[in-house]
Amino acid sequence: QVQLVESGGGLVQPGGSLRLSCAASGTIFSINNMGWYRQAPGKQRELVATVSSSGYTNYAHSVKGRFTISRDNANNTVYLQMNSLKPEDTAVYYCNTIARPQATSTWVIYWGQGTQVTVSP
Repeated sequence: QVQLVESGGGLVQPGGSLRLSCAASGTIFSINNMGWYRQAPGKQRELVATVSSSGYTNYAHSVKGRFTISRDNANNTVYLQMNSLKPEDTAVYYCNTIARPQATSTWVIYWGQGTQVTVSP
């Protein structure tokens, strides 16, 4: 099994910055995409950003130019640098990965437990 542990959430003022981290651990044969999703109260979970194993990135339109996703393949870790934060960025942020626990496994989607990001004066 693959476990994802997020860290770095918190309370920040509008215009501020936060950096989220997510480390994958456990039985891991291979990791494909890693990414971040978020869910605000009363809304559906939405994609924030993803990064492939080769470094290709994809961003939601609402965060382009403000957020940067990166990954450390050697340590199975993905980061989300969030700058110029707005109140509408307030949500629970979830780490996500597509991985194979073993060589004979199929690709499986894993989720972290979520970390709260609150942007408020």
